Amino acid sequence: MKNLFSNFKGDLFGGITAGIVALPLALAFGVSSGLGPTAGLYGAIFISFFAALFGGTSTQISGPTAPMTAVSMVVIAGIIAVNDGDVAKALPAILTVFLLAGIFQIGLGLLGFGKYIKYIPYPVVSGFMTAIGVIILITQIFPAIGYYPKEDAELVSKFKPQAEALILENILKDEAGEGILVLEDFKETIKRSSEVNEKAILQESQTLAKTEASGVIGTLKHLRRGINNINWWELGLALATILIIYGFKRITTAVPSTLVALLVVSGVAYAFKLPYRLIEEIPSGIPLPNLEIFTNFNPSVITPYIFTAVALALLGAIDSLLTSVVADNMTKTKHKPNKELVGQGIGNSIAAIFGGIPGAGATIRTVVNINSGGKTKLSGMLAGILLLIILLTLGPIASQIPAAVLAGILVTVGIGVMDYKGLKAISSLPKDVKLGPLKISSEVIIMLIVLVLSATWNLIYAVGIGLIIASLMFMKKMGDLTAEGSNVKSLIKEEAWSDELNFPTNLKEEVFIKHIKGPLFFGYTSEFQQLADQIPDTAKTVIIRLDRMQYVDQSGLYAMEDVLVDLRKDNILVLFVDIQKQPKYMFQRIDIIPDLIPEEHLFKSFDQCMLWIKENVKDVS
Repeated sequence: MKNLFSNFKGDLFGGITAGIVALPLALAFGVSSGLGPTAGLYGAIFISFFAALFGGTSTQISGPTAPMTAVSMVVIAGIIAVNDGDVAKALPAILTVFLLAGIFQIGLGLLGFGKYIKYIPYPVVSGFMTAIGVIILITQIFPAIGYYPKEDAELVSKFKPQAEALILENILKDEAGEGILVLEDFKETIKRSSEVNEKAILQESQTLAKTEASGVIGTLKHLRRGINNINWWELGLALATILIIYGFKRITTAVPSTLVALLVVSGVAYAFKLPYRLIEEIPSGIPLPNLEIFTNFNPSVITPYIFTAVALALLGAIDSLLTSVVADNMTKTKHKPNKELVGQGIGNSIAAIFGGIPGAGATIRTVVNINSGGKTKLSGMLAGILLLIILLTLGPIASQIPAAVLAGILVTVGIGVMDYKGLKAISSLPKDVKLGPLKISSEVIIMLIVLVLSATWNLIYAVGIGLIIASLMFMKKMGDLTAEGSNVKSLIKEEAWSDELNFPTNLKEEVFIKHIKGPLFFGYTSEFQQLADQIPDTAKTVIIRLDRMQYVDQSGLYAMEDVLVDLRKDNILVLFVDIQKQPKYMFQRIDIIPDLIPEEHLFKSFDQCMLWIKENVKDVS
């Protein structure tokens, strides 16, 4: 506790400033997620406090972030659609997925996975972050222009037949579940169908219209309808918000421009009684846990989203640890990655229980905290406490914020989150892949694949596909480089190593020397297996130099075994020089040593091998 209050004044200023910066973003991310501003605020309160308390980065400020919100949108929309568009009915299942993500994050930290996050390729991260920006920008077009598909009577009417069919399908499912479905007369079905009123059909049609026009594809598909139904007051408020956010930064950065835009535009709209759309009402009471997560737990509803929960956990881990690195660079400290993951997991778990959306370490808020004097965990905890105080005292006032203002804020977030560094590098990266007449960089291919698939299809699957492609391309490159450096050539053609320069000239036809200049793994096995075919007919002894082969995998192990068996059939003797620890252990495990290569044919140095050659190999040319 003594260390916690060692920098109280700096942490107080840092926490308050970071909390103020977090307020408009929390509200905006909550609205964007589909659960409303309250969910964003609850997420910011609990994640900020508990991630700071239990985490491993002293200056980290956590809360809802753009990447986490983008993935959460997918979960929320999917579960709401399954529950006939009823948010209240879907909420327990949604929060259960978020709770699982938090628990998985804790597990990642306890299992020590924090140190492996750095191995995710940059093109995958770059494509993902740019896709997040594209998704936010495009999906905020309709809120920014005041167009809401579920309120478009013409669009909604098109979904009436589909809505009626869906309602009938649900009736049949209910009857089948109750064991009363009778195909001969459908009496019960007809009775229940007659009880369906126009209001229920309209509600289902609105849900279908909203779902149809959601996401990147849905927005672009119905963009013309949106433009034809612009609410100019809403568009004006959104544009004013964007202009103030960018313009105020040119005046001063001492006060967060996002907060200034929120207060000024909302104040003007309220004072002049402009005809604008309000955000959802924010309750002013103390947050209470949603116990339906536990009492109404339904494994069948959650099962399809287990993988998504794991992906949320991984994404939150990446997001947080990247911010931790930024904090380390600014404060000249060293964070504890696994402890940070545990802290983030605890924060996300508690936020889910209280109805908040998931989050992660937030770079901008963390930088603001550090620049304002924050140095210890107390700053992150104070940021969460400040947001709680705002919730308890200013909830009714915050409920008067125009929805278009939050849309404007999110537009600037979408612009800012894109990876411009990666986009600028597209033209300068080496073009190492040929696609027909076109040459392009393999890293650009990975980035574009992740970007396009994330924006138009599925964020989680896009990252998984990107990782697989990146891994395959990496393995191919490593295999090509190893093969290039380990060309199967005789000593006369191949450049000799320094200790081979004095090799007896009269024995060069009888002895073939093979250099392996890298790991023997599955990407190089096909080239290595050509060894037996390229040994000169005159050579009856092969020296395989293993000085630089630090690693062999199972594919390489059996490739070596096959080569040695073939050489033995041809009565060719094989000698190993300077075999490394891991390959030797692997060779011993399947008896390559001593069955195919006896101990007396293992040499620690090339000089020792030369002595053996001079004593045992005869010049027969």
